[in-house]
Amino acid sequence: MSKKEKAYFHLPGLFEFYELYKVFLPLFYHHREYFYDWCEIGSIYGSPEDCLWGGGRLGEGNQNPYEVLSLMNQYHISSRLTFSNSLLQEKHLQDKRCNDLCALFEKSEVQSGIIIHSDLLLEYLKKKYPGLYFVSSTTKVLTDFDRFTEEIDREEFRYAVPDFRLNKALDQWDTLSERQKAKVEFLCNECCFYGCRDRKRCYEAVSRKNLGEDGP
Repeated sequence: MSKKEKAYFHLPGLFEFYELYKVFLPLFYHHREYFYDWCEIGSIYGSPEDCLWGGGRLGEGNQNPYEVLSLMNQYHISSRLTFSNSLLQEKHLQDKRCNDLCALFEKSEVQSGIIIHSDLLLEYLKKKYPGLYFVSSTTKVLTDFDRFTEEIDREEFRYAVPDFRLNKALDQWDTLSERQKAKVEFLCNECCFYGCRDRKRCYEAVSRKNLGEDGP
């Protein structure tokens, strides 16, 4: 079966669900008869709790990062650190914990990525950790198709994730080139209802909380 005939899933809970993945991954890779042959794992993503650069959701789990990376290397899975805080400032870039995580995961046997929102953080990480790849986060809430197409075309991103409300814009997706289509990843099973107007504000509230700031 060719790569184009497979569905690649990106799973949450890199730190939070470590104990689950210790059980699940051996089943998935050593007992493929239990699973559809068109399903593959593209990456596992997440960030530890109280992580300054975190965003989107409040990170949970304090599993030892070395153990997490060892498990991902064992099964040749790409790790993605979810650093999608949208409110970062220059003073936040020197956070030791987040920098240590980047330095560690940059050494992975399988290239690690960063799911990212802030262009400030992007420019910093590109220079300091050139071994990482970058994914444009759905927390940007890009619901305009033309604007999202511009995001796809940014060379610094290997992949880009639209707002889930663009998922069924099938006629528009068909207008993209094969190169552009190959950079798109879709968010599935989103809990927000289609007409939600607070999605961007919700992500900003999570970003403030990760920064230790008060707000609505």
